[in-house]
Amino acid sequence: MIYITGDTHSDFTRFTEDQFPIQSEMTKSDYVIICGDFGGVWTFEEESRREKEVLDWLNERNFTTLFVDGNHENYTRLYNNYLVEEWHGGKVHRIRNSVLHLMRGEIFDIDNKKIFAFGGAKSHDIQDGILNLDEEERIYEYRKRGAYFRIRDFSWWDLELPTKEEMENSINNLEKVNYKVDYIISHCCPTSIQTILGAGKFEKDYLTDYFQKIMEKCEFKKWYFGHYHDYRQVDSQFVLLYEDIVQPEFENIF
Repeated sequence: MIYITGDTHSDFTRFTEDQFPIQSEMTKSDYVIICGDFGGVWTFEEESRREKEVLDWLNERNFTTLFVDGNHENYTRLYNNYLVEEWHGGKVHRIRNSVLHLMRGEIFDIDNKKIFAFGGAKSHDIQDGILNLDEEERIYEYRKRGAYFRIRDFSWWDLELPTKEEMENSINNLEKVNYKVDYIISHCCPTSIQTILGAGKFEKDYLTDYFQKIMEKCEFKKWYFGHYHDYRQVDSQFVLLYEDIVQPEFENIF
């Protein structure tokens, strides 16, 4: 079985047995996929005590947890502290034995389905800018007046948007399957879908434009994404997820 949900931001209470009772029937060969902003790899230089406890708890669930990255991940640790492994046809970072990061542009064979995974998104909460860690006075000032800002390599990373190499890798992988997959999992969405969601509120960027090209060229059944903190069936193919957990095709909701 495959289930899919939206942003968790290190809060995994939706996976308790009360909230997600079907897990009693699941095994490690069943999967829950998080559409970015996983948040389980977040603290500055190493796992905090709380983070370790939360990740260990998640690892103990009956199912295997998979996630694409969002704009709120600690990319320094995510990209450097975990070895790259081959898993189900694609590359992953193994955070725990059964907690895996699906790397950008990879295609996975999961439960007899081909899944194209591509995380990342542009932050919407940086209107007042990005500061550096050594700008202590400005950080204090910004926090005092409630500014919308982030701190580079502490609460915001340039890698929230993909590199040229990651985008090229995804095209190479899609070409190998003739641009045909079952599901696409991302954090943000194509520009045209984002326009429907935000009615002009959200600005396009090179990742949403890139997804637009993928959307127009790729054959797929469903495209699931998070990022916009809502639940919405945009059309017959695009599904925006937040706290809901759905089963593809059946669309059972928890």
